Amino acid sequence: MSDTLLTASAPPVAAPAANPFQVQFDALRRHAPALRREDVAARRARLHKLDNWLLANHKDIEAALYVDFRKPAAETAVTEIWASRVEIKHTSAKLAGWMGRRRVGTPLSLAGTRSWVQVEPKGVVLIIAPWNYPFYLAVDPLVSAIAAGNAVVIKPAEQTPATSALLRRMCEELFRPEEVLVLEGGKDVATDLLRLPWDHIFFTGSPQIGKVVMRAAAEHLSGVTLELGGKSPAVVDATANLRDAAEKLVWGKFLNAGQTCVAPDYLLVQRAVHDELIGEMKAAIERYYNPAGAGIEQSDSLARVVNRHHFDRLAGLLADAQQRGATVAAGGHTNPAACYIEPTLLTNVPAEATILEEEIFGPLLPILPFDTLAQAADYINARLKPLAQYVFTTSAENRRYLLDTVSAGGAAVNETIIHLAHPDLPFGGVGNSGVGKAHGHAGFLAFSNEKSVLRQRVGFTGIKLMYPPYTPKVKRLIGWLMTYL
Repeated sequence: MSDTLLTASAPPVAAPAANPFQVQFDALRRHAPALRREDVAARRARLHKLDNWLLANHKDIEAALYVDFRKPAAETAVTEIWASRVEIKHTSAKLAGWMGRRRVGTPLSLAGTRSWVQVEPKGVVLIIAPWNYPFYLAVDPLVSAIAAGNAVVIKPAEQTPATSALLRRMCEELFRPEEVLVLEGGKDVATDLLRLPWDHIFFTGSPQIGKVVMRAAAEHLSGVTLELGGKSPAVVDATANLRDAAEKLVWGKFLNAGQTCVAPDYLLVQRAVHDELIGEMKAAIERYYNPAGAGIEQSDSLARVVNRHHFDRLAGLLADAQQRGATVAAGGHTNPAACYIEPTLLTNVPAEATILEEEIFGPLLPILPFDTLAQAADYINARLKPLAQYVFTTSAENRRYLLDTVSAGGAAVNETIIHLAHPDLPFGGVGNSGVGKAHGHAGFLAFSNEKSVLRQRVGFTGIKLMYPPYTPKVKRLIGWLMTYL
Protein backbone atom coordinates (compact mmCIF):
# COMPACT_ATOMS: atom_id res chain seq x y z
CA MET A 1 0.00 0.00 0.00
CA SER A 2 2.76 2.46 0.88
CA ASP A 3 4.50 1.70 -2.42
CA THR A 4 1.29 2.57 -4.28
CA LEU A 5 0.96 5.85 -2.42
CA LEU A 6 4.57 6.80 -3.10
CA THR A 7 4.17 6.00 -6.77
CA ALA A 8 0.94 7.95 -7.07
CA SER A 9 2.35 11.06 -5.41
CA ALA A 10 5.69 11.07 -7.19
CA PRO A 11 6.12 13.64 -9.98
CA PRO A 12 6.18 12.25 -13.52
CA VAL A 13 9.63 11.26 -14.72
CA ALA A 14 10.61 12.40 -18.20
CA ALA A 15 11.75 9.68 -20.56
CA PRO A 16 15.51 9.80 -21.15
CA ALA A 17 16.53 11.52 -24.35
CA ALA A 18 17.35 9.20 -27.22
CA ASN A 19 21.06 8.74 -27.72
CA PRO A 20 22.16 10.07 -31.13
CA PHE A 21 24.54 7.11 -31.50
CA GLN A 22 22.12 4.37 -30.48
CA VAL A 23 21.60 3.14 -34.06
CA GLN A 24 25.33 2.74 -34.69
CA PHE A 25 25.81 1.10 -31.29
CA ASP A 26 23.04 -1.39 -31.96
CA ALA A 27 24.56 -2.28 -35.34
CA LEU A 28 27.90 -2.95 -33.68
CA ARG A 29 26.23 -5.08 -31.02
CA ARG A 30 24.39 -7.16 -33.63
CA HIS A 31 27.63 -7.81 -35.47
CA ALA A 32 29.72 -8.59 -32.39
CA PRO A 33 28.79 -12.33 -32.29
CA ALA A 34 30.15 -12.79 -35.83
CA LEU A 35 33.44 -11.17 -34.83
CA ARG A 36 33.54 -13.36 -31.74
CA ARG A 37 33.49 -16.48 -33.93
CA GLU A 38 36.33 -15.38 -36.20
CA ASP A 39 39.50 -17.44 -36.11
CA VAL A 40 43.15 -16.38 -35.91
CA ALA A 41 43.48 -16.07 -39.69
CA ALA A 42 40.55 -13.64 -40.01
CA ARG A 43 41.81 -11.38 -37.25
CA ARG A 44 45.35 -11.46 -38.62
CA ALA A 45 44.04 -10.52 -42.06
CA ARG A 46 42.40 -7.43 -40.57
CA LEU A 47 45.65 -6.46 -38.86
CA HIS A 48 47.62 -7.07 -42.06
CA LYS A 49 45.30 -4.70 -43.98
CA LEU A 50 45.86 -2.07 -41.31
CA ASP A 51 49.65 -2.47 -41.54
CA ASN A 52 49.57 -2.14 -45.31
CA TRP A 53 47.50 1.03 -45.01
CA LEU A 54 50.05 2.58 -42.67
CA LEU A 55 52.83 1.86 -45.16
CA ALA A 56 50.88 3.15 -48.14
CA ASN A 57 49.72 6.33 -46.39
CA HIS A 58 52.69 7.28 -44.22
CA LYS A 59 53.05 10.63 -46.01
CA ASP A 60 49.42 11.48 -45.26
CA ILE A 61 49.94 10.62 -41.60
CA GLU A 62 53.02 12.84 -41.41
CA ALA A 63 51.16 15.67 -43.15
CA ALA A 64 48.19 15.47 -40.78
CA LEU A 65 50.38 15.65 -37.68
CA TYR A 66 52.29 18.60 -39.15
CA VAL A 67 49.03 20.45 -39.78
CA ASP A 68 47.80 19.79 -36.24
CA PHE A 69 50.90 20.92 -34.32
CA ARG A 70 53.85 21.05 -36.67
CA LYS A 71 55.16 17.70 -35.56
CA PRO A 72 58.39 16.87 -37.41
CA ALA A 73 57.96 14.11 -39.98
CA ALA A 74 60.81 12.14 -38.41
CA GLU A 75 59.08 12.17 -35.02
CA THR A 76 55.80 11.10 -36.61
CA ALA A 77 57.55 8.27 -38.40
CA VAL A 78 59.04 6.92 -35.17
CA THR A 79 56.42 7.70 -32.53
CA GLU A 80 53.20 7.33 -34.52
CA ILE A 81 53.81 5.02 -37.50
CA TRP A 82 56.70 2.77 -36.48
CA ALA A 83 55.29 2.33 -32.96
CA SER A 84 51.92 1.31 -34.44
CA ARG A 85 53.53 -1.18 -36.80
CA VAL A 86 55.55 -2.73 -33.97
CA GLU A 87 52.27 -3.39 -32.13
CA ILE A 88 50.64 -4.86 -35.23
CA LYS A 89 53.54 -7.18 -36.06
CA HIS A 90 53.99 -8.35 -32.46
CA THR A 91 50.28 -8.99 -32.01
CA SER A 92 49.99 -10.88 -35.32
CA ALA A 93 52.94 -13.09 -34.45
CA LYS A 94 51.65 -13.95 -30.96
CA LEU A 95 47.92 -14.05 -31.62
CA ALA A 96 47.51 -17.81 -32.06
CA GLY A 97 49.09 -18.45 -28.68
CA TRP A 98 47.05 -15.73 -26.99
CA MET A 99 43.77 -17.09 -28.39
CA GLY A 100 44.54 -20.70 -27.50
CA ARG A 101 43.27 -22.48 -24.43
CA ARG A 102 45.55 -22.36 -21.41
CA ARG A 103 45.49 -25.63 -19.49
CA VAL A 104 45.69 -25.53 -15.71
CA GLY A 105 46.44 -28.29 -13.28
CA THR A 106 43.94 -30.24 -11.17
CA PRO A 107 44.08 -30.24 -7.35
CA LEU A 108 43.60 -33.59 -5.62
CA SER A 109 40.30 -32.42 -4.16
CA LEU A 110 38.93 -32.09 -7.73
CA ALA A 111 40.44 -35.31 -9.07
CA GLY A 112 38.74 -36.47 -12.26
CA THR A 113 38.15 -32.99 -13.66
CA ARG A 114 39.95 -31.11 -16.41
CA SER A 115 40.22 -27.31 -16.46
CA TRP A 116 41.40 -24.55 -18.74
CA VAL A 117 41.13 -20.84 -19.40
CA GLN A 118 39.80 -19.65 -22.75
CA VAL A 119 39.57 -16.06 -23.89
CA GLU A 120 36.58 -14.43 -25.49
CA PRO A 121 36.04 -10.86 -26.71
CA LYS A 122 34.28 -8.48 -24.37
CA GLY A 123 31.96 -7.37 -27.18
CA VAL A 124 31.50 -3.74 -28.17
CA VAL A 125 34.22 -1.39 -26.97
CA LEU A 126 34.96 2.34 -27.00
CA ILE A 127 38.40 3.87 -27.50
CA ILE A 128 38.76 7.54 -26.56
CA ALA A 129 42.05 8.78 -27.99
CA PRO A 130 44.05 11.85 -26.84
CA TRP A 131 45.50 14.73 -28.83
CA ASN A 132 49.19 14.43 -27.95
CA TYR A 133 49.87 11.26 -30.00
CA PRO A 134 46.54 11.32 -31.80
CA PHE A 135 47.30 8.62 -34.37
CA TYR A 136 49.33 6.08 -32.38
CA LEU A 137 47.16 6.27 -29.28
CA ALA A 138 44.10 5.48 -31.38
CA VAL A 139 45.70 2.72 -33.45
CA ASP A 140 47.54 0.96 -30.61
CA PRO A 141 44.40 0.05 -28.61
CA LEU A 142 42.56 -0.61 -31.89
CA VAL A 143 45.10 -3.35 -32.67
CA SER A 144 44.45 -4.98 -29.30
CA ALA A 145 40.68 -4.68 -29.66
CA ILE A 146 40.67 -6.20 -33.15
CA ALA A 147 42.99 -9.02 -32.07
CA ALA A 148 40.65 -9.82 -29.18
CA GLY A 149 37.66 -9.99 -31.57
CA ASN A 150 35.67 -6.90 -30.61
CA ALA A 151 33.51 -4.40 -32.46
CA VAL A 152 35.08 -0.96 -31.95
CA VAL A 153 34.19 2.72 -31.86
CA ILE A 154 37.02 5.26 -31.84
CA LYS A 155 36.41 8.77 -30.56
CA PRO A 156 39.50 10.73 -31.72
CA ALA A 157 40.64 14.01 -30.22
CA GLU A 158 38.92 17.14 -31.49
CA GLN A 159 42.06 19.21 -30.76
CA THR A 160 43.83 17.51 -33.69
CA PRO A 161 41.21 17.66 -36.46
CA ALA A 162 43.47 16.74 -39.37
CA THR A 163 44.53 13.52 -37.69
CA SER A 164 40.96 12.77 -36.59
CA ALA A 165 39.77 13.09 -40.17
CA LEU A 166 42.58 10.82 -41.32
CA LEU A 167 41.65 8.18 -38.75
CA ARG A 168 38.08 8.29 -39.99
CA ARG A 169 39.21 7.90 -43.59
CA MET A 170 41.46 5.00 -42.65
CA CYS A 171 38.75 3.08 -40.86
CA GLU A 172 36.17 3.74 -43.59
CA GLU A 173 38.61 2.35 -46.17
CA LEU A 174 39.55 -0.72 -44.11
CA PHE A 175 36.51 -1.77 -42.10
CA ARG A 176 32.75 -2.00 -42.28
CA PRO A 177 30.99 0.46 -39.95
CA GLU A 178 29.62 -2.37 -37.81
CA GLU A 179 33.22 -3.55 -37.25
CA VAL A 180 35.16 -0.34 -36.59
CA LEU A 181 33.58 3.09 -36.55
CA VAL A 182 35.20 6.50 -36.01
CA LEU A 183 32.98 9.21 -34.54
CA GLU A 184 34.46 12.70 -34.61
CA GLY A 185 33.39 15.62 -32.46
CA GLY A 186 33.91 17.40 -29.19
CA LYS A 187 32.78 17.08 -25.61
CA ASP A 188 29.12 16.59 -26.55
CA VAL A 189 29.98 13.54 -28.67
CA ALA A 190 32.10 12.05 -25.90
CA THR A 191 29.31 12.67 -23.37
CA ASP A 192 26.71 10.93 -25.53
CA LEU A 193 29.02 8.00 -26.19
CA LEU A 194 29.74 7.55 -22.49
CA ARG A 195 26.00 7.15 -21.83
CA LEU A 196 25.97 3.88 -23.79
CA PRO A 197 26.50 0.44 -22.16
CA TRP A 198 29.93 -0.42 -23.53
CA ASP A 199 31.54 -3.73 -22.66
CA HIS A 200 34.86 -1.91 -22.20
CA ILE A 201 36.11 1.67 -22.39
CA PHE A 202 39.75 2.42 -23.17
CA PHE A 203 40.59 6.03 -22.34
CA THR A 204 43.86 7.89 -22.69
CA GLY A 205 44.04 11.38 -21.21
CA SER A 206 44.27 13.32 -17.98
CA PRO A 207 43.44 11.97 -14.51
CA GLN A 208 40.70 14.61 -14.22
CA ILE A 209 38.83 13.39 -17.31
CA GLY A 210 39.68 9.80 -16.39
CA LYS A 211 37.52 10.23 -13.29
CA VAL A 212 34.62 11.39 -15.48
CA VAL A 213 35.03 8.32 -17.71
CA MET A 214 35.17 5.99 -14.73
CA ARG A 215 31.99 7.47 -13.25
CA ALA A 216 30.18 7.04 -16.57
CA ALA A 217 31.44 3.46 -16.90
CA ALA A 218 30.15 2.68 -13.41
CA GLU A 219 26.57 3.35 -14.56
CA HIS A 220 26.75 0.23 -16.74
CA LEU A 221 29.54 -1.60 -14.88
CA SER A 222 31.63 -1.30 -18.04
CA GLY A 223 35.23 -2.39 -17.81
CA VAL A 224 37.83 0.37 -18.09
CA THR A 225 41.44 0.85 -19.04
CA LEU A 226 42.54 4.34 -18.06
CA GLU A 227 45.90 5.47 -19.42
CA LEU A 228 46.43 8.70 -17.53
CA GLY A 229 49.56 10.62 -16.58
CA GLY A 230 50.93 12.59 -13.68
CA LYS A 231 54.25 14.04 -12.66
CA SER A 232 56.85 11.49 -13.79
CA PRO A 233 60.18 12.06 -12.02
CA ALA A 234 63.73 11.57 -13.28
CA VAL A 235 66.54 11.07 -10.77
CA VAL A 236 70.20 11.58 -11.62
CA ASP A 237 72.70 10.52 -8.97
CA ALA A 238 76.37 11.45 -8.63
CA THR A 239 77.53 8.21 -10.30
CA ALA A 240 75.62 8.81 -13.56
CA ASN A 241 77.24 9.38 -16.93
CA LEU A 242 76.21 13.02 -17.16
CA ARG A 243 76.54 13.58 -20.89
CA ASP A 244 74.56 10.42 -21.64
CA ALA A 245 71.92 11.31 -19.06
CA ALA A 246 71.64 14.87 -20.39
CA GLU A 247 71.13 13.73 -23.97
CA LYS A 248 68.45 11.22 -23.03
CA LEU A 249 66.66 13.63 -20.71
CA VAL A 250 66.63 16.41 -23.32
CA TRP A 251 65.31 14.04 -25.97
CA GLY A 252 62.68 12.48 -23.70
CA LYS A 253 61.50 15.81 -22.30
CA PHE A 254 61.32 17.86 -25.49
CA LEU A 255 60.12 15.12 -27.86
CA ASN A 256 56.72 16.24 -29.17
CA ALA A 257 57.37 19.59 -27.40
CA GLY A 258 57.05 17.86 -24.05
CA GLN A 259 53.49 16.74 -24.80
CA THR A 260 54.11 13.13 -23.85
CA CYS A 261 52.39 11.32 -20.98
CA VAL A 262 55.66 9.66 -19.92
CA ALA A 263 57.91 12.70 -20.42
CA PRO A 264 60.06 13.55 -17.39
CA ASP A 265 57.94 16.10 -15.54
CA TYR A 266 60.61 17.17 -13.07
CA LEU A 267 64.26 16.34 -12.53
CA LEU A 268 65.92 15.52 -9.21
CA VAL A 269 69.72 15.86 -9.39
CA GLN A 270 72.25 15.00 -6.70
CA ARG A 271 73.72 18.28 -5.59
CA ALA A 272 77.34 17.34 -6.36
CA VAL A 273 76.59 17.09 -10.11
CA HIS A 274 73.71 19.59 -10.36
CA ASP A 275 75.54 22.37 -12.20
CA GLU A 276 77.51 20.05 -14.45
CA LEU A 277 74.38 18.22 -15.58
CA ILE A 278 72.63 21.48 -16.40
CA GLY A 279 75.62 22.50 -18.51
CA GLU A 280 75.42 19.20 -20.41
CA MET A 281 71.68 19.61 -20.94
CA LYS A 282 72.08 23.14 -22.30
CA ALA A 283 74.70 21.88 -24.73
CA ALA A 284 72.41 19.00 -25.79
CA ILE A 285 69.53 21.41 -26.47
CA GLU A 286 71.78 23.44 -28.77
CA ARG A 287 73.04 20.31 -30.58
CA TYR A 288 69.53 18.98 -31.15
CA TYR A 289 67.56 22.12 -31.96
CA ASN A 290 70.06 24.77 -33.00
CA PRO A 291 72.92 23.03 -34.85
CA ALA A 292 73.35 25.82 -37.42
CA GLY A 293 73.01 28.66 -34.90
CA ALA A 294 69.90 30.09 -36.57
CA GLY A 295 67.87 29.99 -33.36
CA ILE A 296 65.80 27.22 -31.84
CA GLU A 297 62.53 28.71 -33.08
CA GLN A 298 63.69 28.05 -36.62
CA SER A 299 64.28 24.36 -35.92
CA ASP A 300 62.30 21.88 -37.98
CA SER A 301 63.00 19.23 -35.33
CA LEU A 302 60.78 20.72 -32.62
CA ALA A 303 57.00 20.41 -32.52
CA ARG A 304 54.70 23.18 -31.33
CA VAL A 305 52.23 23.32 -28.48
CA VAL A 306 48.96 21.92 -29.80
CA ASN A 307 46.81 25.07 -29.47
CA ARG A 308 46.55 28.50 -27.87
CA HIS A 309 44.68 27.21 -24.83
CA HIS A 310 47.55 24.92 -23.88
CA PHE A 311 50.13 27.56 -24.82
CA ASP A 312 48.50 30.02 -22.42
CA ARG A 313 48.40 27.39 -19.69
CA LEU A 314 52.12 26.64 -20.09
CA ALA A 315 53.07 30.31 -20.35
CA GLY A 316 51.17 30.82 -17.10
CA LEU A 317 53.14 28.06 -15.38
CA LEU A 318 56.40 29.62 -16.55
CA ALA A 319 55.39 33.12 -15.44
CA ASP A 320 54.20 31.88 -12.06
CA ALA A 321 57.49 30.06 -11.42
CA GLN A 322 59.54 33.14 -12.37
CA GLN A 323 57.41 35.47 -10.25
CA ARG A 324 58.03 33.19 -7.28
CA GLY A 325 61.79 33.31 -7.79
CA ALA A 326 62.65 30.48 -10.19
CA THR A 327 65.65 30.96 -12.47
CA VAL A 328 65.54 30.27 -16.20
CA ALA A 329 68.75 28.30 -16.75
CA ALA A 330 68.01 27.76 -20.45
CA GLY A 331 65.27 28.78 -22.85
CA GLY A 332 62.28 30.79 -21.68
CA HIS A 333 61.43 32.41 -25.03
CA THR A 334 57.82 32.15 -26.21
CA ASN A 335 55.85 33.15 -29.30
CA PRO A 336 52.08 32.99 -28.77
CA ALA A 337 51.33 33.51 -32.47
CA ALA A 338 53.10 30.25 -33.30
CA CYS A 339 52.26 28.41 -30.04
CA TYR A 340 56.02 28.16 -29.60
CA ILE A 341 57.74 27.65 -26.28
CA GLU A 342 61.49 27.20 -26.26
CA PRO A 343 62.87 24.14 -24.42
CA THR A 344 63.23 25.58 -20.93
CA LEU A 345 65.19 24.49 -17.85
CA LEU A 346 64.19 26.01 -14.52
CA THR A 347 66.25 26.02 -11.32
CA ASN A 348 65.67 27.42 -7.83
CA VAL A 349 62.00 26.56 -8.21
CA PRO A 350 60.17 27.25 -4.92
CA ALA A 351 58.00 24.51 -3.45
CA GLU A 352 54.84 26.57 -3.80
CA ALA A 353 55.24 27.10 -7.58
CA THR A 354 52.28 25.73 -9.53
CA ILE A 355 54.63 24.00 -11.97
CA LEU A 356 55.60 21.58 -9.17
CA GLU A 357 51.96 20.74 -8.47
CA GLU A 358 50.34 20.36 -11.91
CA GLU A 359 51.35 17.98 -14.68
CA ILE A 360 53.28 20.19 -17.11
CA PHE A 361 52.73 18.50 -20.47
CA GLY A 362 54.98 20.91 -22.30
CA PRO A 363 58.64 21.93 -22.85
CA LEU A 364 59.30 23.21 -19.31
CA LEU A 365 61.51 21.23 -16.93
CA PRO A 366 61.97 22.15 -13.25
CA ILE A 367 65.27 20.89 -11.80
CA LEU A 368 65.59 20.28 -8.06
CA PRO A 369 68.75 19.34 -6.14
CA PHE A 370 68.92 16.61 -3.48
CA ASP A 371 71.62 15.28 -1.18
CA THR A 372 70.63 11.68 -0.38
CA LEU A 373 68.66 9.09 -2.31
CA ALA A 374 66.26 8.86 0.61
CA GLN A 375 65.45 12.56 0.16
CA ALA A 376 64.72 12.01 -3.54
CA ALA A 377 62.54 8.96 -2.87
CA ASP A 378 60.64 10.75 -0.09
CA TYR A 379 59.96 13.73 -2.36
CA ILE A 380 58.50 11.49 -5.07
CA ASN A 381 56.49 9.30 -2.68
CA ALA A 382 54.92 12.33 -1.00
CA ARG A 383 53.11 12.99 -4.29
CA LEU A 384 50.58 11.07 -6.38
CA LYS A 385 51.97 7.94 -8.01
CA PRO A 386 53.50 8.72 -11.42
CA LEU A 387 53.09 6.94 -14.74
CA ALA A 388 56.85 6.64 -15.27
CA GLN A 389 60.04 6.77 -13.21
CA TYR A 390 63.49 7.41 -14.66
CA VAL A 391 66.72 6.53 -12.89
CA PHE A 392 70.18 7.56 -14.11
CA THR A 393 72.95 5.82 -12.21
CA THR A 394 75.87 3.42 -12.65
CA SER A 395 75.38 2.06 -9.13
CA ALA A 396 73.45 -1.21 -8.90
CA GLU A 397 72.69 -0.47 -5.26
CA ASN A 398 71.24 2.96 -6.05
CA ARG A 399 69.24 1.54 -8.93
CA ARG A 400 67.71 -1.17 -6.74
CA TYR A 401 66.95 1.31 -3.97
CA LEU A 402 65.06 3.72 -6.21
CA LEU A 403 63.16 1.01 -8.09
CA ASP A 404 62.19 -0.76 -4.87
CA THR A 405 61.32 2.38 -2.89
CA VAL A 406 59.35 4.43 -5.43
CA SER A 407 55.97 3.28 -6.78
CA ALA A 408 55.30 4.07 -10.46
CA GLY A 409 53.42 2.59 -13.39
CA GLY A 410 56.66 1.77 -15.20
CA ALA A 411 60.34 2.63 -15.11
CA ALA A 412 63.43 2.97 -17.23
CA VAL A 413 67.03 2.95 -16.05
CA ASN A 414 69.53 5.15 -17.90
CA GLU A 415 66.86 5.86 -20.50
CA THR A 416 63.63 7.77 -21.05
CA ILE A 417 60.37 7.08 -22.90
CA ILE A 418 61.31 3.92 -24.81
CA HIS A 419 60.04 1.41 -22.28
CA LEU A 420 56.64 2.34 -23.74
CA ALA A 421 57.71 0.87 -27.10
CA HIS A 422 58.54 -2.62 -25.77
CA PRO A 423 55.57 -4.80 -26.78
CA ASP A 424 56.22 -7.40 -24.09
CA LEU A 425 56.17 -4.84 -21.28
CA PRO A 426 52.67 -4.08 -19.95
CA PHE A 427 52.17 -0.32 -20.06
CA GLY A 428 49.99 1.60 -17.67
CA GLY A 429 49.79 3.54 -14.48
CA VAL A 430 49.08 2.91 -10.83
CA GLY A 431 46.63 4.85 -8.68
CA ASN A 432 46.20 8.37 -10.03
CA SER A 433 48.29 7.59 -13.12
CA GLY A 434 46.07 4.85 -14.48
CA VAL A 435 43.95 1.71 -14.20
CA GLY A 436 44.79 -1.41 -16.20
CA LYS A 437 47.55 -2.15 -18.70
CA ALA A 438 48.01 -1.90 -22.45
CA HIS A 439 50.30 -3.12 -25.27
CA GLY A 440 51.01 -6.65 -26.40
CA HIS A 441 49.42 -9.45 -24.43
CA ALA A 442 48.32 -7.02 -21.71
CA GLY A 443 46.36 -5.01 -24.30
CA PHE A 444 44.81 -8.17 -25.75
CA LEU A 445 43.68 -9.22 -22.27
CA ALA A 446 42.28 -5.75 -21.56
CA PHE A 447 39.73 -6.29 -24.34
CA SER A 448 39.14 -9.97 -23.49
CA ASN A 449 37.32 -11.98 -20.86
CA GLU A 450 39.34 -14.86 -19.48
CA LYS A 451 36.67 -17.53 -19.08
CA SER A 452 37.50 -20.27 -16.58
CA VAL A 453 36.18 -23.70 -17.60
CA LEU A 454 36.02 -26.92 -15.55
CA ARG A 455 34.89 -30.17 -17.20
CA GLN A 456 33.69 -33.11 -15.14
CA ARG A 457 33.09 -36.69 -16.23
CA VAL A 458 29.38 -37.47 -16.58
CA GLY A 459 27.92 -39.22 -13.56
CA PHE A 460 31.03 -38.77 -11.42
CA THR A 461 32.22 -36.28 -8.88
CA GLY A 462 34.07 -36.78 -5.62
CA ILE A 463 32.10 -33.89 -4.15
CA LYS A 464 28.99 -36.17 -4.25
CA LEU A 465 30.44 -37.95 -1.21
CA MET A 466 29.81 -34.76 0.74
CA TYR A 467 26.29 -34.03 -0.53
CA PRO A 468 23.49 -33.81 2.10
CA PRO A 469 22.31 -35.25 4.35
CA TYR A 470 25.30 -34.41 6.53
CA THR A 471 25.61 -37.69 8.35
CA PRO A 472 28.47 -38.45 10.73
CA LYS A 473 30.26 -40.17 7.84
CA VAL A 474 29.92 -37.09 5.62
CA LYS A 475 31.14 -34.86 8.45
CA ARG A 476 34.22 -37.08 8.90
CA LEU A 477 34.97 -36.77 5.16
CA ILE A 478 34.61 -32.99 5.37
CA GLY A 479 36.92 -32.96 8.37
CA TRP A 480 39.47 -35.02 6.43
CA LEU A 481 39.17 -32.59 3.51
CA MET A 482 39.70 -29.58 5.77
CA THR A 483 42.75 -31.19 7.41
CA TYR A 484 44.60 -32.70 4.47
CA LEU A 485 43.40 -30.93 1.30
